[in-house]
Amino acid sequence: MASKKAAAKRGKTAQRGSSNVFSMFEQSQIQEFKEAFGCIDQNRDGVINKADLKETYAQLGKLNVSDEELESMLSEGKGPINFTVFLTLFGEKLNGTDPEETILAAFKLFDPNATGLVDQAFAVAPIDVTGNIDYKSLCYIITHGDEKEES
Repeated sequence: MASKKAAAKRGKTAQRGSSNVFSMFEQSQIQEFKEAFGCIDQNRDGVINKADLKETYAQLGKLNVSDEELESMLSEGKGPINFTVFLTLFGEKLNGTDPEETILAAFKLFDPNATGLVDQAFAVAPIDVTGNIDYKSLCYIITHGDEKEES
């Protein structure tokens, strides 16, 4: 009997957590996410689908995104990706990350003249075979100073 109550309680907690995603962000952040969602939802039906993602990538100049990559992205939503699911996914990804002010302060270290640009800092950024920055290797370089030591 106790295990049924515990299972029911876990289910309610998970449900409550996803519906409370709006409390994770400031109103200005939610508005920015709404704008981003609107840019991705190309057909304006309130749901992001594979065609929306493909068109968004095309507008960004990346035409060689495979269906498998798009389906992998969509599968993170565990169903249709409406705005609440979109916000929940970002909440999960951003959970435990530093606040924006901390990240900006870190980038300011690479911008001693306060130009707002850090292109020199990324001159040594490792590039993968598709021409994109290898984020994991870049993070390692930033935190450890030498890509060669990465394991």
